[in-house]
Amino acid sequence: MEEKKTFKEKFNENTFVKNYKRMWPFVKPYWKRALFAMIICIPLGCLDSVIAWALQPYMDNVLVAKNRSFLYTWGIPIIIVVFTAFQGLCQYLCDYLNAWVGSKVSLGLKKFLYNKLLHMETAYYDQNTSGDIMRKFCGDADTACAGLLENLKLFVTRGFSSLSLLCVLIYNSWELFVVAIVVLGGALSPLAFLRKRIEKAVNENVEAGSKLITKFNETYAGNKTIASYNLQNKLYNSFTNTVDEIFGRAMKIVQRTSIISPITYTVMSIGIATVIAFSNYLIVTGRISSGNFVSFLAALVMLYQPLKSLNNNLKDVQVSFMAIERIYLIIDREPVIYDKEDAIELNKAVTDISFENVNFEYIEDTPVLKNISFKTNYGQTIALVGNSGGGKTTIVNLLPRFYDVKSGSIKIDGVDIRNYTLESLRDNIAVVFQDNFLFHGSIKDNILLGKPDATDEEIHEALKCACLDDFVESLEDGLDSYIGERGTLLSGGQKKRVAIARANLKNAPIVILDEATSALDNKAEAVVQKAIDNLMQNRTVFVIAHRLSTVQNADRIMVVNDGEIVESGSHEELLNIENGAYKSLYNAQFKIADEAQPVV
Repeated sequence: MEEKKTFKEKFNENTFVKNYKRMWPFVKPYWKRALFAMIICIPLGCLDSVIAWALQPYMDNVLVAKNRSFLYTWGIPIIIVVFTAFQGLCQYLCDYLNAWVGSKVSLGLKKFLYNKLLHMETAYYDQNTSGDIMRKFCGDADTACAGLLENLKLFVTRGFSSLSLLCVLIYNSWELFVVAIVVLGGALSPLAFLRKRIEKAVNENVEAGSKLITKFNETYAGNKTIASYNLQNKLYNSFTNTVDEIFGRAMKIVQRTSIISPITYTVMSIGIATVIAFSNYLIVTGRISSGNFVSFLAALVMLYQPLKSLNNNLKDVQVSFMAIERIYLIIDREPVIYDKEDAIELNKAVTDISFENVNFEYIEDTPVLKNISFKTNYGQTIALVGNSGGGKTTIVNLLPRFYDVKSGSIKIDGVDIRNYTLESLRDNIAVVFQDNFLFHGSIKDNILLGKPDATDEEIHEALKCACLDDFVESLEDGLDSYIGERGTLLSGGQKKRVAIARANLKNAPIVILDEATSALDNKAEAVVQKAIDNLMQNRTVFVIAHRLSTVQNADRIMVVNDGEIVESGSHEELLNIENGAYKSLYNAQFKIADEAQPVV
C-alpha cells in the first residue's frame, strides 16, 4: 500500500514550485526588486475589472434610466481613464523591473555556469559538441531567466485579474457565475494532458538547435578546409537538412499546442451562449438588470480572453521550466576530477616521477593503456615514440590529470598525484601542445598567461629563449601586436614559439612537449627545435615525437604500441636490438628520408 504524501510534500514536488525554489539562490540578491515587481502585478491585474464593473451603473443609469447627471455621464468615463492610465504606469514599472531583475539573474547564472564549465574535466569536452556547450551554458540561462520572471508576472497578473473579474461576476449574478465557472473548468481540463505531450517535442527541438550552433562553429574554425576541399555544397546541404529538421520539430510543437485553441474557443462560445440564454430568463424575471447583464458579459469575455493564448503560454512555460531542469543537471553534476579534502600542495622541487601499473580507458572495457610502469628522475628527458594511436599522448595527459587513471598510480616524489591539489600540480607542469591554442589578443597577452605578474625582464628572457625576440622587434607594435582569434595572423612556427615562450615564463619543473615540431618546414622546425632545447634545460621533460631525429639525445626512449611499452632505453641501446620496434621505425624513417634526397 502506497504511503500517502502530505500536502507539503505534494506542494514541494509541484513542477512550478520546484523550479522556482531551484532558481531562488540566483534571485535572492535582487529579491526586493523582484518582490516589488510582483506587488505591482497585483493592481495591474485587479484593474482589469474596472471597465467591466463600471458598465453596470453606466448602463442602468445612463442608457436605461436616462440619468444625465455629471457623476454618470462624465464621472464614470473619467474614472475609467484614470484607472487605465494608472494600470499603464504599473505595466511600465513591472516590465522595467522584470527586465532589470531578469538580466541580473541571467548574468549571475551565466557567471556561475561559466565557472562550472572552466572546471569541467577534459572528458566532458570530448563528449559534448560546441553547440551543446553553447546551448547548455549560455542559451539555457537566457531562456530560464526570461521565462522565470515573465511566467511569474503572468501568473500573478492573471491570477489577480481573474480574481477581480470573478468578484464582478458574483456581484452581478451568482447564478451566471456558477455557469461561467463550470465552463472555465472545461476549458482548462486539457492542459495537464497537453503539457506531457509537448515536453518531448520541446526537448527534441532544443537538441536540433544545438546542431545548428555546432555547424556555425565548425564553419568558422574549418573555413580553410572547406575552401580547399570545395565542401560548400556538401555543408550547405547538411545545414539545410538540419534547418528542415528544426522546422519539422517546431511544427510538431505547434501541432501539439495549437489543439488548445479550437477546444477553448468552442468551450468559451458555449459558455457565452449559455450565459446569454440564461440571462434572458433572469432579466425577464427581474432578478438582474440590463446593466448587470452587460457588466457580467464584459467581465466574462475578459476572463475567457487569456485562454485564447494558452497554447503559446503553455509552450513558453514548458520551454522555460525545461531549461531550468537542464541547468540543474549541470549544477548538480559532481566533478569527476577534483581535490581531495586533505589534498596537499606540490612544491617546485620535484625530484622524481613514477608510473606504477597504470591502466586507462576512454570507453569502458576498451583499454588504451595497459600496465604502464616507468620512473624518471629530475632533469631527465623521456621520449615517447611509436605508431599513431598507441597511447603516447594519453600517457602525458594523465600527468596533469586531464584524465584520471582507471587503476594503478602516478606519483611525484612518492606521492600519488591525486593527493596533490589540482592547482599546485598543474602549476608545476608546462605543456606545449601539437596544436597550441592562442587566445584573442596580443602576443604579450598570450605569453603572460604563463605568469601574469612577470616583469619586463622576465618577458624578454622568455622571448629570447623561444627565439621570438627578433620577430617581435620587427613588428610595429612589438609585444602589443594583435594576433587574431586562435593566432590566425601568425605562422605555424610563430605560434609554436609563442607557446614555448608562455611555457618558459611559467618556469615549471616538468615540461610536456606533444609533437611540438610537427607540421613545420625544415627552416621553421630548426628554429622551433632550438627554442625547445632552451625550454628543456634543467627540467624533467616528456617528449612525444614522430621524427626520431629530434629525440636521439633523450635520456630514455620508450616505444609505445597498442597501449604498452614494448621497448625502453637510449637511442644506441634500442638500435642494438635485433628486429626491435625502435630500429624498425628508425630504419623506415631514414630510408624514406634518403629516398627523398635529390639525385646528383
